[in-house]
Parts: sequence; C-alpha cells; structure tokens
Amino acid sequence: MAKYSIIVPVFNRPDEVDELLDSLTRQTVKDFEVVIVEDGSKVPCKDVVEKYTGQLDVRYFNKPNGGPGPARNYGVERATGEYVIILDSDVVLPDGYMKAVDDSIRENPCDAFGGPDAAHESFTDIQKAISYSMTSFFTTGGIRGGKKKLDKFHPRSYNLGVRREVYNKLGGFSKMRFGEDIDFSYRILENGYTTQLYPDAWVWHKRRTNLDKFFKQVFNSGIARINLTKRHPGTLKLVHLLPMVFTVGVILLIVAAVVLRLLALNPDMGECFCKGFPLGKTHIGWWTLPLLPVILYILMVFIDSSIKNKSLVIGYLSVKAAFVQLFGYGFGFITAWWKRCVLRKDEFSAFEKNFY
Repeated sequence: MAKYSIIVPVFNRPDEVDELLDSLTRQTVKDFEVVIVEDGSKVPCKDVVEKYTGQLDVRYFNKPNGGPGPARNYGVERATGEYVIILDSDVVLPDGYMKAVDDSIRENPCDAFGGPDAAHESFTDIQKAISYSMTSFFTTGGIRGGKKKLDKFHPRSYNLGVRREVYNKLGGFSKMRFGEDIDFSYRILENGYTTQLYPDAWVWHKRRTNLDKFFKQVFNSGIARINLTKRHPGTLKLVHLLPMVFTVGVILLIVAAVVLRLLALNPDMGECFCKGFPLGKTHIGWWTLPLLPVILYILMVFIDSSIKNKSLVIGYLSVKAAFVQLFGYGFGFITAWWKRCVLRKDEFSAFEKNFY
C-alpha cells in the first residue's frame, strides 16, 4: 500500500493529463499511487493513462459528469494511501515535488497541507501573465504567492494534501457550485485540524489559456466568496473586498473623467457647475485627473511584471490579466451579493447556469 494517493479529476483534458503523468514518472520519491477520475468527458484520457501503466501505479475510472468535487470524492473512496494529494489536471510537477512533500511531512507534520504554484518557462505569454495576476501583490495581495508565515493556511484544490482519515471524517468536498475547495479548507480548520503551507512543494499551474476563460473563472470565484460567507460567517476579510472596491472605484473614476471632459468642452456649463474654477480651453487637461490613479496602477503592474518575467510583452499582457481578474471577481462578487443577500435566493437557484 502506497503512502500517498494522488487524485486527479479530469474533464476533456487528455493532453494535460499526459504532461502531468509524465512529470510523475520523474519523481525521486516513488511511494505513491495515482487515481485518475474521468468526470464524464467527451474527450476521454483512458488511452493516455494506459501508456503509463508500466511506469506508474495508476488506475483509471470513468463516471458521469458531476463536477470536480464529487469526482475527487469518488477517487478518494478508491484510494489506499495514508495521505491523499488532490491535483488539478492542468498542473505539472517538478522532479522534486514528492520529495518536498515527504520531507515536509516528516519535519512539520499536519493534517492538511498545500503548496504554491508558478508558471513554467514553456507556458505561453498569456499563461504567464495570468499566473502573475493570480500571485502578485498588486492583484491578490500576494495571498496565493507562497508566504511562509500564515496563521491559518487554506490549501487550494490544485495542490492540496490531507490525511485520508481526516478527509473521510469530513465527508470530502461538498456539493457547492463554486468555492468547494475553500469550503473544505474552512471545515478542516473549524473541526480542529491543522494545516500547513509547504513552500517547497510547489507546482507549475497552467490555469486558463485565454482571457475569456480566465474572466469566467474569476467571475465564479467572486460568486464563491459570497457563498462561502453564507456558509462560514465571519470568514469575509478586507482582502476579499478589494476587487469589488477596485471595480467600483475604476468605474466611478472613469465616469468622473467623462463628466469633467464634457464640462471642459462646454465652458459655459463648466462655469455654471464650477464657479470660480473655469474649465475652458486653458484647463482642458484637468478632466484627466481622475484617471491618474488608474494610470499609476497600470504602470506599477506593467513594470513589476516586466521585471519579474523579463518581458515587456508579458508585462503588457499582465495589465490586461490584472483588470480581467479584478473586474471579473468584482462583478461576480456584486452579482452574488445582489442575488444571495438582497434577493435572498439560495446558492443553487441563484446560479443555475454557471459552471466552470
């Protein structure tokens, strides 16, 4: 019986599964089994998995589509390891990942753990930009970037490990439409179990491959935050409000700039609204003042990403990704607040058509 059971839910991603399994063959610690759960895919990965049967202790299961949470539970039910490690199908592991997990558990044991993610040099520019956006201080406050000192670390399902005994006692992932991994992390802590961040147990995470898919992902993350707050009162923190504040703030600044521009183009109207402060031709540039905070933010993201990624192109794409992330999350948050808190709809009827 292996010490670790790696559970991977899959939906229409055979190429990604191939890369993940290939990276598992190169691990220096071999004491693990792999459980692939095909979640009703139209493009199955069974043939891909069968290529590795002689190289890995790997098993393949196919079930009707039910979402990633139930697929993970299905896999854990069939696992044998002392620990289960949940991975997304779009991650690739560095050669030392399993050794880092094994060493960290011996040195700093806990009931559940997780690690950071990063962008591989082979990723596309847009994937690197999205990775920057998801881990940067200027977008998420760095909460997903792998800090070493966190009082309560909440592992995410792209790289999450837990004792199988604890997983079973908690009933695994819930049937939440969004945010089921954070809900699971909250329940781990609420039931008195311990979590740890293992900084050396990091993965390469492809995330979404274009900005449209990224917007849908973060929009649903904004929805999830309200649903999580409903399930776990008191968990809403200031950092969770920042994307919504950013979204509303940028919209208001743009509206203010448009109003000032109209006043500048109509001096008589400007005199009427701003007595003693004419907005005629000599003051035509004043209308841009509300946009200065937005311009400053764009410059900070562009410079920071360009330096970290050593690419002006990725710096430019990171600006786009940052706005997609913050606006997507912000609009999702506002939408969920309106439907759940104002209209008082339940979690499922409010978002019947929203799926990843």
